[in-house]
Amino acid sequence: MAVHLETEDLTEPCFHGAPPIGPEPGSPSTVWITFEGIEGSGKSTQIARLADRLRRADIPTVVTREPGGTETGRKLRAILLRPSTKIHPMTELLLYAADRAEHLYQVVLPARERGEVVLCDRFLDATLAYQGYGRRLGTDRILELHRRSPLDRRPDRTLLFDLDPEIGLRRARDRNSEQGTDATEGRFEQELMDFHNRVRHGYLDLARGEPGRFRIVDAAPDADHVERAVLDELADLLPRLADTR
Repeated sequence: MAVHLETEDLTEPCFHGAPPIGPEPGSPSTVWITFEGIEGSGKSTQIARLADRLRRADIPTVVTREPGGTETGRKLRAILLRPSTKIHPMTELLLYAADRAEHLYQVVLPARERGEVVLCDRFLDATLAYQGYGRRLGTDRILELHRRSPLDRRPDRTLLFDLDPEIGLRRARDRNSEQGTDATEGRFEQELMDFHNRVRHGYLDLARGEPGRFRIVDAAPDADHVERAVLDELADLLPRLADTR
């Protein structure tokens, strides 16, 4: 029996007035940066480079990811990214939300309480782009789910690594082939180009809707060029990075 999914008009503003929510009152003021982008956009490379700079500057730093930033999350990641997984888009959404709740409780919020910098590979914006736009679930139901604690937390800065999906997919598939992860983490790389174009469109819509939080980084040049752009976009939040350049 066919399942009908109601979708919303994806041309409307994505956050519908939902304010970003930071640390609880009285918590230390820390920096939480998320890295977003389509497959093969180079996020992981730039997170590793930035973490190395921060640690060389003696800035306590936590590097984490979604899905898979906790023990429970790693089990969910295996389900979500395995190409053989066949699940309904709503099931997929709820699994990502479960991973996120555990990740916030176990990793992100404790790190913020300790006053550490948090670098996170994907967060809510990935769900909005991939499940909201890519899977055509729309954004309203996702945002409604994320209005409740702990899912109501938002990062201080989001770097969106923008890239032509054809280039990104080629990079991602080459990477999976080299690392031997085609059979374990290649599920989204198997999607049609239309899906990835919708995801990119969704990310750019999100960035236009929150220019104060988002910074768009051109991910097409070489890694050194992209790293310089990343440092420029974070200079206001992390002024001590200037000493590492």
